[in-house]
Amino acid sequence: MLKRDVLSQRVRQVKPSGIRKFFDIINTMPNVISLGVGEPDFVTPEHIRQAGVASIQAGRTRYTSNAGTLELREEIATLLQRRYGLTYDPVSQILVTVGVSEGVDVAMRAVIDPGDEVISPDPGYVAYEADIIFAGGVPVPVKTYAEYNFAVRAAEIAAAITPRTKVILLGNPNNPTGAVIPREELEAIAKLAVEHNLIVISDEVYSRLVYNTEHVCIATFPGMQERTILLDGFSKAYAMTGWRVGYVAASAEILGAMMKIHQYTIMCAGTAPQEAALQALRHGDEDVQRMHDEYQHRGHMFVEGLNRIGLATCEPRGAFYAFPNITSTGLSDEEFAERLLFDEEVAVVPGSAFGEAGTGYVRAAYCTAYDQLEEALVRIERFVRKHTK
Repeated sequence: MLKRDVLSQRVRQVKPSGIRKFFDIINTMPNVISLGVGEPDFVTPEHIRQAGVASIQAGRTRYTSNAGTLELREEIATLLQRRYGLTYDPVSQILVTVGVSEGVDVAMRAVIDPGDEVISPDPGYVAYEADIIFAGGVPVPVKTYAEYNFAVRAAEIAAAITPRTKVILLGNPNNPTGAVIPREELEAIAKLAVEHNLIVISDEVYSRLVYNTEHVCIATFPGMQERTILLDGFSKAYAMTGWRVGYVAASAEILGAMMKIHQYTIMCAGTAPQEAALQALRHGDEDVQRMHDEYQHRGHMFVEGLNRIGLATCEPRGAFYAFPNITSTGLSDEEFAERLLFDEEVAVVPGSAFGEAGTGYVRAAYCTAYDQLEEALVRIERFVRKHTK
């Protein structure tokens, strides 16, 4: 037996994913209604699937360029110009990644030195804190609040900045809360980044799924494109989670550093998935709008139902998550999620899995069928009636 610590301190510092814990249990329960994992119930649109099939049938099964096919990178550059008026060189400023998850990890490792502080909103996506720690950084969570629809505010970020701060990490729209940062707050955050010479990593994978408000890319503000690492992808808006294709747009200096890590750890994204992503960009806008409208319809019904039951829930401005407050039941968020799963076979994720500020909340993904959401509300109401004091 080894007489030393086998695991690194960084690995030991990171908790297992709170989402996957429940996902593993769900897989053993055939009748469960899963609101746990952010997995669209839509199948990837037919024409996108066929583009991937055609790639394989044509024998295009070799490595692409480390950065991804030039054709896809050019199309991404065109998209960013059309959506935001931002110009990126597809050769030196765009990298195709294996999902946005790889993009976040590589971005952290490219810019963080041991001890550098990274500010990010709390609650936030579960991988953010882990990626900061794996890179040797120090997570600095900034709490967000229901009274502001969980949107992070510049004043709180300003209060958290120290001489060790190097990065502000944003999920916009936010997972798990569905928050979208208002333009005025985002502009103020951009000014802080310029004033303090900070890098901003902006995860915008839900940017096409925004409701009754505008999505603003922080890289569009003065002085921000050169210091922003912009992350986006195809998993959510195009229902392409299993294809694992994302992308990064950044300055040539930062992207060159990210490319080093990507080259040695990943090599390149899959060839067929890249060709499917190219089809999605060229011909998938109607699919995105159709799914967007359906998520909006589902979300309105589901959030209204949660509030009627007595679980106070903010109207999500983006993504496809509801984040109800469950403290009226007298249960902790972990107790609520576990008992709801076993008593009523409805799966949600404890809010504390996403940060301390998520304590007392649960995340419920409403990207499942409308009738399933209606049945979930029946079961949740029955459960809440048993436990509300």
